[in-house]
Amino acid sequence: MAAPLGGMFSGQPPGPPPPPPGLPGQASLLQAAPGAPRSSNTTLVDELQSSFEACFASLVSQDYVNGTDQEEIRTGVDQCIQKFLDIARQTECFFLQKRLQLSVQKPEQVIKEDVSELRNELQRKDTLVQKHLTKLRHWQQVLEDINLQHKKPADIPQGSLAYLEQASANIPAPLKQT
Repeated sequence: MAAPLGGMFSGQPPGPPPPPPGLPGQASLLQAAPGAPRSSNTTLVDELQSSFEACFASLVSQDYVNGTDQEEIRTGVDQCIQKFLDIARQTECFFLQKRLQLSVQKPEQVIKEDVSELRNELQRKDTLVQKHLTKLRHWQQVLEDINLQHKKPADIPQGSLAYLEQASANIPAPLKQT
């Protein structure tokens, strides 16, 4: 019932992708990791895909639907999920190792990425500040309009509205973006 994921996305050929060129002496994502019992044709990505398919198949399998032993069903599903999680951890470990290698071999690349992330964060926060300043101006205008409606020419209110008006007048103007 579960079809292979290869070719599932448009423009992607069925089957595993071609192996990327690795550095000499390094294990590629598509090669067996040291200490891992993999055949020469099976890759970490293939195992992750097959374990995901096994998890999905175990959830929709007719054997489990028609089965009466709930404990056996639960054990089978738990084993499939545990295998998937183990392979996902191995895959994450591979990418973390590659990230570490990149940070050692090309530290300037890591710094560029950090600077880019900080710029994006600053832009997001500037946008948020502008949004709040717009709301603040709107409410200042609302308070001013209310104050003008209730104010008589010779009568200056001394209540909380006057305090709010005075407090809003002391708020600095928004900074201009450069």
